[in-house]
Amino acid sequence: MLHTLAQTGLLDPESWLSGGGTTALALVCAIVFAEVGLLLGFFLPGDTLLFFTGIITLSGQITQPLWLVVLLVTAATTLGGELGYEIGRRSGPAVFDKRESGLFSRASVARAEGFFERFGPATVAIARFVAIVRTFVPVVAGVAVMRRRTFSFFNLVGAAAWSTTLIVLGYELGKIPVVSDFVSAYLDLILVALIVVCVTPVLVRVVRTRRAARA
Repeated sequence: MLHTLAQTGLLDPESWLSGGGTTALALVCAIVFAEVGLLLGFFLPGDTLLFFTGIITLSGQITQPLWLVVLLVTAATTLGGELGYEIGRRSGPAVFDKRESGLFSRASVARAEGFFERFGPATVAIARFVAIVRTFVPVVAGVAVMRRRTFSFFNLVGAAAWSTTLIVLGYELGKIPVVSDFVSAYLDLILVALIVVCVTPVLVRVVRTRRAARA
């Protein structure tokens, strides 16, 4: 079975990126959407992913032009934020009445609330550049019933700034020969590393939570 999958290229991460480009871009959009919209940002490496997206856009493994990549990622990020806001608005404070686990941290919620106290509505845009916090900010805004127009404005501004900055930065740095050569040579390892970065924090948090519960 595994041999058959290997022959088709389904087990080769590089084939996902070089096999048409559209699949890779769709995967990137799905991840940045889920990072906020499905409250999965505590283990999805959004910043690293967008930086890497810029590099592989330059190398041609994502075949769409840079402007379209930025536009679609911005749209996916914006929609994720809107969904997060809606979850908070519909669920109310009860959405945070969850048991501490590897997939939920009250400390992260508290950090998001602290950002609102410091920066006000602009938090929705600013938090885009702060890992984990950006996951909970839209939900906190929804729970607080922030005015929808205000949220949507800062949500779009933050999504556009975050997507553009990181993707373009990766694209430009990808023009440096040593960077492009490294990515070409170690693409598989880079993708595996991204997966490890995703999974490890969750496993660590789960173990710590279980130990604390037994204590």
